[in-house]
Amino acid sequence: MGTVAFRHYEGELGVVLGADALAQTGDMDIASFERLSFAIGDRVETPLEEVFKSLKFAPSPSLDPQRTWRWTQSSGETLVEFLMPAQGEESLRDLPALGVSAMALRHLDYLIEDPIPAVSLYRSGVLVQIPRPERYAIHKLIVAERRRQGDRSKSQKDRAQAALLIEVLAETRPDELREAYEDALDRGPRWREQIVASLDKRPDAAAILAVIMG
Repeated sequence: MGTVAFRHYEGELGVVLGADALAQTGDMDIASFERLSFAIGDRVETPLEEVFKSLKFAPSPSLDPQRTWRWTQSSGETLVEFLMPAQGEESLRDLPALGVSAMALRHLDYLIEDPIPAVSLYRSGVLVQIPRPERYAIHKLIVAERRRQGDRSKSQKDRAQAALLIEVLAETRPDELREAYEDALDRGPRWREQIVASLDKRPDAAAILAVIMG
C-alpha cells in the first residue's frame, strides 16, 4: 500500500501521501440514475456526441453498435464512461436526459447515493458531484471481488485504494466510514460475502474496520 503519514497542523489533521499513492488514472466515470433521466424530461442543448468530437474524443467499440457509452480521447490519455445502477440485469441502457447510453452496473446505487460537491481541477474549476469517500472505499472492496480472474492486477489495485482510504478515513471520518460499512453489510448476504472475501486479502484494512466497529 502507498505510504501514508498523519500530521497535525494547529489542531487539524493533515494527510501526507507517498508517491505511489498519488498515482492517477485517466478514466472518468459519469453516473446517473435511469429513472431520474426519464422523470426530468430534459435534454442537453448540444448532443454530447458533438461535444466529445469537439474535444477530440471518439466512440469506443461496443457490443451494441447502436449504443455508445464510452469515448476515448485521440491522445489516448482519457477515457470517459457513462454508468447507471442496474435494476436487475447488467446491460446497456439509454439515458434520454443526456442523450447517451450507459452501462448498468450492480452496486453502483450504493456508490453514488448521497454524493458530495467538489471542484474538478480544469481551467478555472468545474463544480461536480462525487461519491462519498467512505462509500468509494467499501465499493472498491466489492469491485475487486467482482472482476474477472484475468484482472488480478486491477483487483489488487482496487483493494490497495480501498485500504488506503480506510486507513485515512479511520482517522478523519470514522463515524462516516462505520455507517458506510454497516450499510453495505446490511444489503444482503452476497454483499457481505464479497466484502469479507476482499478483506481476507487485505488484513490491514480488515483490522482497521474491526476497530471502528468496536
